[in-house]
Amino acid sequence: MELISTFFNMLLHIDKYLDLLVHNYGGWTYLIIFLIVFCETGLVITPFLPGDSLLFVIGALGASGIMDIKLAMLLLLIAAFSGNMTNYFIGRFIGTKAFDFKDGRLFKKRYLIQAHDFYEKYGGKTIFLSRFLPIIRTFAPFVGGISRMTLWRFMLYNFLGALCWILVFMLAGYFFGNIPVVEKNFSLIVLGIIVVTILPSVFIALRQKFSRVRF
Repeated sequence: MELISTFFNMLLHIDKYLDLLVHNYGGWTYLIIFLIVFCETGLVITPFLPGDSLLFVIGALGASGIMDIKLAMLLLLIAAFSGNMTNYFIGRFIGTKAFDFKDGRLFKKRYLIQAHDFYEKYGGKTIFLSRFLPIIRTFAPFVGGISRMTLWRFMLYNFLGALCWILVFMLAGYFFGNIPVVEKNFSLIVLGIIVVTILPSVFIALRQKFSRVRF
């Protein structure tokens, strides 16, 4: 319980922790955020890592001059794109056997099923739309690989989705993160971002649950 509490405290105060990282590790911070975004999008066992809120905070720190926002944008675009590509090829390699996996501490099959249902509904657009949906964002490229989505189409939607995701949240942080009312309530803003971005995933899970009850 203490570990979970610490993790959520880091999520809600990610601005302070990231600021601390920059001051303590300097340029190495860019490698750290690169790895966080890469793993959040590239590995199905790490959907819990911060994504949207991290981008927002980086944008805000960029506006303050604490971080180089242009460098961060470029690195995170590469991380998001390459993460999805890695996830896609892992899905192609493992195939449908993934649906036979049992739940573990890091892997939850229900997330895979949610991403699969989302993919079935929206097709190739899922790779783009899922960028704005935590958890589904992590599993969608994996399902794309399992479904053997055409590689060039996957790469196109992957790039466009990564570009829009990075721009939307980092520029939002850049232009709004340092407004006095936002600065004073930064933890609430971060919490709001987490809640709003998770709601669609919760809705999909609930709809799936109730549809099963009917049948």
